[in-house]
Amino acid sequence: MPISSSILENGTKGANMGVVVVMVPLPAQGHLNQFLHLSRLIAAHGIPVHYVGAATHIRQATHRVHGWDPLAVPNLHFHQLPIPHFQSPPPNPDASTKFPTQLMPLFSATSHLRHPFTALIRNLSVDKKRVVVIADSLMGWVVQDVPSLQNAELYRFRCISAFTIYSFHWERAGKPEIRPEAGVLNCLPSPEGCFIPEFAEFVKTQRAFWDGISGDILNSCREIEALFIDLLGEESKSGSQWAIGPLNPVFLTDSINNRHKSLEWLDRQEKDSVLFVSFGSTTSLSNEQITELGAGLDESGQKFIWVVRDGDRGDVFDGEARRAELAEGYEERVRGRGLILREWAPQLEILGHPSVGGFMSHCGWNSCMESISMGVPIAAWPMHSDQPRNATLVTEVLKMGISLVDWARRDEVVGRREIGEGVKKLIASADGEEMRRRAAELKELIAVGGGCDELESFVAHITR
Repeated sequence: MPISSSILENGTKGANMGVVVVMVPLPAQGHLNQFLHLSRLIAAHGIPVHYVGAATHIRQATHRVHGWDPLAVPNLHFHQLPIPHFQSPPPNPDASTKFPTQLMPLFSATSHLRHPFTALIRNLSVDKKRVVVIADSLMGWVVQDVPSLQNAELYRFRCISAFTIYSFHWERAGKPEIRPEAGVLNCLPSPEGCFIPEFAEFVKTQRAFWDGISGDILNSCREIEALFIDLLGEESKSGSQWAIGPLNPVFLTDSINNRHKSLEWLDRQEKDSVLFVSFGSTTSLSNEQITELGAGLDESGQKFIWVVRDGDRGDVFDGEARRAELAEGYEERVRGRGLILREWAPQLEILGHPSVGGFMSHCGWNSCMESISMGVPIAAWPMHSDQPRNATLVTEVLKMGISLVDWARRDEVVGRREIGEGVKKLIASADGEEMRRRAAELKELIAVGGGCDELESFVAHITR
């Protein structure tokens, strides 16, 4: 979403109104990133924004953000809150579930943020007309004291798609009769394998703290999922909802300084010829699956950039990450046609490069929104959580991707032939070209619309 010159010219609006916004993300990469992008958009209106979290997670968020420099935004302030030491085990690539169980000790430790956070907002509220707290839906226990402050308002931020949120609500309600246009809900992937019992209990705990909120915020827009935004709005207890995505920049400035090597490699490739392969910040593939994936990419005959890295620990700066081994001589064999990256990659810039014609993705909502806003179709390979539902939205509703792996076969190792055929379909077939056309249409619709109007509506509401 671009920051318009009119916003910048009128940027003192929030400051003059005595309004301050406080951001409370769940300390997992996909959540940290969305909150940081949202902070940028609100700070552009001249409203002071305070982004809170443990020191290591603020460092993680600012170090990995794409497309802009958070340290150069004058209205954006970072507050390091104390969090007790927690065990940060490495991910287990051979676990029976792909859910990142290694993050659960961190999620549990966030309960200790409640009191230092409350002290912070009480201090901020002393000389302010209004303190606006925007908190992750999974951080309810941290912000439970906000309603007790007379000049504070609490808004819940939903980090996943409206389609996925509504689908889980619909199932919990016993699958009541639905409108014909929402018929895709009758073909949802099973919730089995999405979560572990400990996380389901964590989610249930957070739900208890959301009574009396002032509204919900979604990282989505009507161009992407209008029907499900409306359905979700009908169920909103607060009665107020703003769909203000994509939060990530949709227009990228290509700097010649400090360009990542992947972008220089992409400069030498033809338009729409490269597949980008990345499974996000929480996925750890087994050695056997990595071998099959590598062979499938090789046998497809297509060009690719492949990010080969393990899922995050609770503290991404603590300890050495596992280095997955590729087949002997693999990197030499694919040199010139394939680029292997072991470090954190600038995903948004890669997806925004004209040489990229497809994205093999786990379908985390961050990755989906970035791919949609950059106009890149997806080969969907969901791993856990909301990802299977997001994959359904991409392939069955938006029609801008293929299902690479059937969720019902999630426990199987996906073979090289199946992977190779999927890659060729996305990059080098008439079907793939149609998906690129559809993705490009969505990109254009979002570029001229998106959630800009609803962002303006939300800013007007909190500065009223």
